[in-house]
Amino acid sequence: MFKQLVTAAVTAVLIAGLGACSSGSDLQDEGTDYSVDVDQDGGSVAEEPQPDTATTADTNVFGLRDEVRHVAARTTRATRPHMTKKCTTSTRRVKHTTSTGSGTKRRTRTWYSTEQSKSCKQVRSGTETYRRVVRPEQWCVSLDNLGGDAKRDDVWYQVSKTTYDAAIGTDEHARMTLTPTGSGC
Repeated sequence: MFKQLVTAAVTAVLIAGLGACSSGSDLQDEGTDYSVDVDQDGGSVAEEPQPDTATTADTNVFGLRDEVRHVAARTTRATRPHMTKKCTTSTRRVKHTTSTGSGTKRRTRTWYSTEQSKSCKQVRSGTETYRRVVRPEQWCVSLDNLGGDAKRDDVWYQVSKTTYDAAIGTDEHARMTLTPTGSGC
């Protein structure tokens, strides 16, 4: 069983690596004739973008829109242990005593009762099949002239779906400001 899990893990890593290397896009470029200023939360359209040369995921970046790419999520079938709840009941005999009186008139009464207790725990019961995400869905935009630098072309950023939709609605080489959620694509 351990050997099968190791084989499945190695296969998943190889699939993820090959998926990351693919450069095919799932959607073609489309465009119109206006520039946009898009933030991560909304898809607002403005006349002039806010120039900002920072390139971290927390700040805006700007440049000329080059290409857009939608990378579909990739899943695979995998197995994992199926856990079930198993309960056991147990009984034990409990001794009870009471005393009345004092000295030589002291009387002790003893009786027994049975108490039941129940304990439950998760135990493995075979395996189950599920869909595991090998590569999450990504929306990407490539910018030329990043930050106004003519030498920084074809820089890919992962963006939100809203930003991606706004980028599709723009013309190629239109000036864009966007808030990336990650770098590369």
